[in-house]
Amino acid sequence: MMNLLEIKDLHTYFEGNGAIVKAVDGADLSIREREVVGLVGESGSGKTTIANSLLRILPETGRIVSGGIIFKGINIRELSEKEMQFKIRGNEISMIFQDPMVSLNPLFTVGEQITSVLKLHQDIGQKEAKTKAIDLFRKVRISDPEKRFDNYPHELSGGMIQRVTIAMAMSCEPSLIIADEPTTALDVTIANQILNEFEELIGEIGVSVLWITHDLGVIKRICDYVNVMYAGTLMEQGTVKTVFENPLHSYTFGLLRSNVIYYEPKGKIPTIMGELSEIPHQGCKFYPRCPIGDEGCLQESIELRKIDENHSIRCIKPEDAKRLSRSKNHGFQGVC
Repeated sequence: MMNLLEIKDLHTYFEGNGAIVKAVDGADLSIREREVVGLVGESGSGKTTIANSLLRILPETGRIVSGGIIFKGINIRELSEKEMQFKIRGNEISMIFQDPMVSLNPLFTVGEQITSVLKLHQDIGQKEAKTKAIDLFRKVRISDPEKRFDNYPHELSGGMIQRVTIAMAMSCEPSLIIADEPTTALDVTIANQILNEFEELIGEIGVSVLWITHDLGVIKRICDYVNVMYAGTLMEQGTVKTVFENPLHSYTFGLLRSNVIYYEPKGKIPTIMGELSEIPHQGCKFYPRCPIGDEGCLQESIELRKIDENHSIRCIKPEDAKRLSRSKNHGFQGVC
């Protein structure tokens, strides 16, 4: 199975007030056809910046400094803005945002907005676009789709609006969908319904997905492959089964231990001590918060290396991390 997307040594920085923030600092990530890939990490780790770099929708203060973004054999960094607008965004690569109101205009009905996308990218008339839009609304389980077509965003519930954005993302049958925490703002019941429907749809149309989240439960449920990100860098990569059953980076283990699907309900939930802002100038970025780190972790740049075909880590002490994951005295702080 060939790679649909390859991100190679990506560096995306933000500049302002005389300071430079390395939001993405040497990321490598690939997605194959019909594969659902997870990107997980704490808030501020650079997950959304990777997505925005991929679509080239960074704010004015952000810029891609170096690296390659290869989609279907084409380097996206070399495309003109016109090519990105008419050939890539919405047509080949779509994005579902965490806050659906970000992608919907309150001044137009949801029907007007989805038909405009269809007419732009598929060169079809209004009547055909409306028929297709209503069919898409029906597929994402929007009740009374003919009526909802004429509703404005503020007339719909949060769950209904998110269904509209999913329909818009799938409207042009893209090869890749980026889902940036699309269920975070929803209550548990609605989020679960949307996850069920989304799983059915991606299976039906055979699209690849980059799912961005901090929820390991969602990663375990829908993803084939997972990338663990910290401070702009990918710390561990592998199949979901391999990484979840045998985490070899202490950061990955810390994330797993702090998730409700792993801790004992009557016990204390372990947390990762320290703050994401505590980043050393060289060596392992996770060192200040790592329970097994020593001075050797700061001596040199640590590269992402393969452990086996389905597992890579950025750590010089994988055996210590493995012992940590099997120890009751795991070194992370517990809170009630």
